[in-house]
Amino acid sequence: MAKPARPTFVCQNCGAVYSRWAGRCASCEEWNTLVEESDLGVSPPGTGLAGLSRGRAVPLEPLSGSTETVQRLPTGITELDRVTGGGIVPGSALLIGGEPGIGKSTLLLQLAASLGAAGQRVVYFSGEEAVAQVRLRAERLGLAGAPVALASETNLANILATLSEGQRPDLVIIDSIQTLWAEALEAAPGTVSQVRAATQALIRFAKSQGSALVLVGHVTKDGQIAGPKVVEHMVDTVLYFEGDRGHPFRILRAVKNRFGATDEIGVFEMAVQGLREVANPSELFLGDRDSTTPGSAVFAGMEGTRPLLVEIQALVAPSTLGTPRRAVVGWDASRLAMLLAVLDARCGVSFGQNDVYLNVAGGLKITEPAADLAAAAALLSSISGVALPQNQVFFGEISLSGAVRAAAHMTTRLKEAQKLGFRHAVLPQAGEVDETALTLSLQRIPHLKSLAEQLAPCN
Repeated sequence: MAKPARPTFVCQNCGAVYSRWAGRCASCEEWNTLVEESDLGVSPPGTGLAGLSRGRAVPLEPLSGSTETVQRLPTGITELDRVTGGGIVPGSALLIGGEPGIGKSTLLLQLAASLGAAGQRVVYFSGEEAVAQVRLRAERLGLAGAPVALASETNLANILATLSEGQRPDLVIIDSIQTLWAEALEAAPGTVSQVRAATQALIRFAKSQGSALVLVGHVTKDGQIAGPKVVEHMVDTVLYFEGDRGHPFRILRAVKNRFGATDEIGVFEMAVQGLREVANPSELFLGDRDSTTPGSAVFAGMEGTRPLLVEIQALVAPSTLGTPRRAVVGWDASRLAMLLAVLDARCGVSFGQNDVYLNVAGGLKITEPAADLAAAAALLSSISGVALPQNQVFFGEISLSGAVRAAAHMTTRLKEAQKLGFRHAVLPQAGEVDETALTLSLQRIPHLKSLAEQLAPCN
């Protein structure tokens, strides 16, 4: 008589497995995330070792040896090739995530059409839309004639059987991974067990057949890929699609790439005909800049290997509240609090009776520490009412002592600013700069107090 299936409780946030239900996961400390999942009599990994057969020895290989160079698949989309490191590697698995409506399906349909037109066999599985709906999007984008094989299917077994028939596909697109389900699991689609099983099976097929695999992943309210983190560990490349609904710009950011650089970005603009590549995003981010208003500073930043100029806006207004308001869009709020404390303690410029609002124009999110000096310049300009010169850029990291620390790729930042018509730059005193090819006027400052004395009175 077969033993009845033992229920297991799996955390939907971190993937931890328990034998009984609890209100709080002991691994990630989240509440009400344990869901019962039956394994149909098959013990979870690590609990049924007694029935396993003896394994066989695996031949070991030395670290040195000849390795065959893999030819990448150029996507025909320059910005996507930049993010992936020169194209999609055959046999690799790529995970792309983003908020609903950000443009993930549009980008992948353009990718499928571009590779299909180049002679590659592309298979597109949609678990959220019917074939007719995908065709409507293709007609709107002008891609109706592209040689792309479409199917609307969520059964994992049917998808694998379809891929195994006929010619090997060069690219497989799954939209999305949370809609797939395996018959061997009783869990609902989108749960940890289903997502993990479907991802493992598809990656196993891609690695064995040499087909490139692209998975679409939904995100949570915190902006993370829904499901366990193990999904991001299993794939080779993880891309995040960022953007604001109120702006046409979309940022494709690589947070993991086994075949290229991380933190590389690609910039797109959402138009009627789909996503349009932006060759020079600095010009667009600075196109609507009002240089005559106090509180505006231009930051010369780096996104991966790409220099990017963006406007940082600040507004300092008298507060009527007992606790002044601090609002930040596109930057770290903790970073702003630290910067305000340094301005107060080291420079004598107090913001304690004022509301402070900081915004990164264009919907871009900045995580680089070198943006400290530009943010400080915008704050000082706003509180003093003195507008900064319109042809001036800033970059530099500010320490807790108020010292301005050197940033990476300083020459590259300055060359990009010079190309866009800027004539002055405020930068750290430390750090090497190749001034032979630069015509900018450089102002090196060792301490934040030097900048504060120019824009705001110090006590």
